[in-house]
Amino acid sequence: MGETRRPAVTRQTMIETALRLLDEVGLDGLTVRRLATELGVRSPALYWHIRTKQELLDGMADAIVLAAGMGPPLEGESWQDWLLRRARSYRASLLAHRDGARIVVSAHVLSPATVRLFDEELAALVGCGFTPVLALRTVAACTRYINGFVLQEQTERHGAPGALADLAALLERGMEAPLITGIAEGGNPLGEEAFEHGLRMLIDGTAATLT
Repeated sequence: MGETRRPAVTRQTMIETALRLLDEVGLDGLTVRRLATELGVRSPALYWHIRTKQELLDGMADAIVLAAGMGPPLEGESWQDWLLRRARSYRASLLAHRDGARIVVSAHVLSPATVRLFDEELAALVGCGFTPVLALRTVAACTRYINGFVLQEQTERHGAPGALADLAALLERGMEAPLITGIAEGGNPLGEEAFEHGLRMLIDGTAATLT
C-alpha cells in the first residue's frame, strides 16, 4: 500500500487547518510550529504562503466573518429583520470556534472581497434611507456589541455555588437589592435572552434615529 498523501499546502489549507487546530488548542496554543506539524511540513515552508502569524490570524478572522454570510437584505426583507439575521448569524460564526471572538478582534486587515461585501451592505442601508455615516455607525455598533458579548461568553468563568449570596452580603438590602433581584429574575446575563435584548435596543435606537 502506498503512503497517504497529504493535501498540498496552500494559503487556504493553512487557514482551514489553523481553524481546526484552534478548536483543539485555543488561540494561546496556536503556533506556526504546531500548524506546520499538523500539515506535515517544516515551519519555513509556511512562509511561502503567509509571511507572519498576524497574517495567518487575519486570514482566520476573514474566514470566520465570511462564514456568517455577508450581503445585502433579501428581497422584501426589512433592514431591521436583515440586521437581526446578520447579527445572530455573526454571533453563531464566532461561537463556532474556540476563541473565535479573540481571533476577529485581533485582526488587522480583512480581505478585499470582505471589504467589498461590507460596502454592499452599507449601500443597501443607504437605499433604506440611512446616511452613509449612520449606516456605518449602525453596523459598527452591532459588530462591536456582538464581539464584546461573545468575548465574554468565551472567557467567562462561572462562579461557585453561593456566589449570589456572597454578592448580596456586600449590599445593604441583601437579597432584596435590585442588583440581586435583577440577576435572579433575569437569568444568565450572557444568555440568549440577554443577547436579544441588547440587539433589540440597538435596532430600536437606530429606528428612532431614522425617524
